[in-house]
Amino acid sequence: MREMTYNTDLHIITGINMNSGKLAMPKVTVAIPAFNEERFIGSVVIKALQYTDDVIVIDDGSSDSTIYIAEQAGARVLRHETNKGKSEAINTALVYARRNGSEALVFIDGDGQHKPDEINQVLAPVLRKEADMVVGSRFLSIKSDIPSYRRVGQHAFTTVTNVAANVPVTDSQSGFRAFSRKAIEVLHFNGTGLSVESEMQFQAKEHNLVIAEVAISVVYAEKAKRNPYAHGMQILSNIVKLVSQHRPLFFFSLQGFLFLLAGSFMGLVTIDIFVRTQVLAMGYALISVLFVTLGIITLSVGLVLHSIKNSFLDLKKAVQKDQQIRVN
Repeated sequence: MREMTYNTDLHIITGINMNSGKLAMPKVTVAIPAFNEERFIGSVVIKALQYTDDVIVIDDGSSDSTIYIAEQAGARVLRHETNKGKSEAINTALVYARRNGSEALVFIDGDGQHKPDEINQVLAPVLRKEADMVVGSRFLSIKSDIPSYRRVGQHAFTTVTNVAANVPVTDSQSGFRAFSRKAIEVLHFNGTGLSVESEMQFQAKEHNLVIAEVAISVVYAEKAKRNPYAHGMQILSNIVKLVSQHRPLFFFSLQGFLFLLAGSFMGLVTIDIFVRTQVLAMGYALISVLFVTLGIITLSVGLVLHSIKNSFLDLKKAVQKDQQIRVN
């Protein structure tokens, strides 16, 4: 077994590739983030190896036999010593793909929900250079047996993410995705992993990535690992955080508008009381002034942060352009 170190707690374990006769493709990597997925990881790896020789499993601190089974199935295993969350697992795969010279990167879940035999259809728009990010959508033409509570939650998160990111898709939470070399080069995620798919939409907007969707099917053979309601609230909280980071003007303007609306309402109440009683309702008046002041301050904060964000993005693009010029 050969072991190399990418950083202080990430190691690469090379498994034996037992498959041959793969389809002729550009350099395509299939990445499978996994945390305690010993039950399904072997079959997912074996089926994925039918489409490319380069299948990696990012083991995110599993305590079961995920590493051993994935290695024996023929995958290359990138191991996190501790559980870091899906965002870091995806970042690890992106680093690997950049260093490996991968022209396309496909992510598929390791819990058996996705069908590896749909890899080609998810990958096709990237290989045809029609898209930089392809989302495998559970809500297009293929009808899957999705539990009702999951369906409601997924549609709710998709609606919130679409409005916030201003990038419409039909399935914002799908983990079955493909990325072009351009996307591989620019993407890096900062969240905990609970909302990394939503963060992809924000970054797609930021980096001008072209998004496409293809229909996929999904299998829910297992119960959810986490409490679905608690998990949903965590995702929603992370989406709100993403909005504040990536679209500060939208985030703070909305709050500022609500404060101004409340202040105006309280001001009208104060005027109405004075007209009817000739008495100035100081309490209502002070609340009105407070809300209006908060509204103005919040709007100002949004404008300042929006300007800072745009300046930072312009500087980042200038640095990247300079680096490209030096390379060429």
